[in-house]
Amino acid sequence: MNENSEAEIDSQAINRNVIDAVPLVEVRRGAIVESRHRGHIAVVDGRGETVAALGAIETVTYLRSSAKPFQALPLITSGAADAFNFTEQEIAVACGSHSGETVHTQTVQTMLDRANLSSSLLKCGLHEPFDREVARGLRRDGISPNILQNNCSGKHTGMLTLALRLNAPPDSYDAPEHPVQTAIKRFVAQFANLEASQIVVGVDGCGVPVFGMPVRCMAMMYARLILPPADFDDATKIAATRIVGAMRRFPEMVGGTRERLDTEIMRATEGSVISKVGAEGVYTAGVMPSDDFPHGLGIALKIEDGEDRRARPVVVIEVLRQLGLLNEKAQAALMQYSRFDVRNHRREVVGEIVPRFRLV
Repeated sequence: MNENSEAEIDSQAINRNVIDAVPLVEVRRGAIVESRHRGHIAVVDGRGETVAALGAIETVTYLRSSAKPFQALPLITSGAADAFNFTEQEIAVACGSHSGETVHTQTVQTMLDRANLSSSLLKCGLHEPFDREVARGLRRDGISPNILQNNCSGKHTGMLTLALRLNAPPDSYDAPEHPVQTAIKRFVAQFANLEASQIVVGVDGCGVPVFGMPVRCMAMMYARLILPPADFDDATKIAATRIVGAMRRFPEMVGGTRERLDTEIMRATEGSVISKVGAEGVYTAGVMPSDDFPHGLGIALKIEDGEDRRARPVVVIEVLRQLGLLNEKAQAALMQYSRFDVRNHRREVVGEIVPRFRLV
């Protein structure tokens, strides 16, 4: 696919997004709906059959951090994870967008030490830790964030160790043509059921390639991660199983110990759902096979305006609820994310932010 055809796909996707996105969330103040957030939702099973859809699920958007479990696949299939004796906890942090708490930074540092690598090789950049208490403490003490506190430091450490395993130069692991990135792209295409040439490649917030594809294909990726097709090779199936197991057993490494949607969903559902957010209103999840869904499920959604804090959580919880994936205990545990109050500056409740859609 040439650059012109990629641009054409992206333009068509934007037009569909604008025309066919459906209202998902209402922001009400008193009797008036003051704002709406629109988007797209796709739910597919392990056979690739559409279970539910809203909006235009062929809309092309970027996976963002929802790609992380798949970016970790070659870390395992190559033998790098075993060569450096990575634990399940360390595999989980490589799949996560961690909060920058001590448990995360120490885990990433241990991975680097085991591979005899310096954190100076990480190319993910700097930002304040996602954890509010950690960020507040840095500001209070006048300390700048360090690179290990970047939410992507685990992913980048995985990429560095993969480069070592492949005998590829570690200083350019972020380049699209680097063996690390080409290996990752092959897995992304395989799980999305696409040709590599059909994937639109951009640059993610942490500097490595990011992958654009239809929302439906994003859901397909997670359905296949949960239950890889029979024609996948054994090494890939084993890697997928190890990644799903690590995320289920160490949800705090995927997000954080507090106030993280991914972690809270995996805890509340007791591991029956693996959860992964992406920037700009992206969300993905895999649902383990059950009596209701014997082939498992993949869920993907995109909030059109990219709203991450008030729109996305409300939609995510409502999707899980409508699919019957939340029992009473789980609904109670996730209640804080299912709707939000609108308050004035006197902290009085003057409205609400609520879901307004029905899966079909």
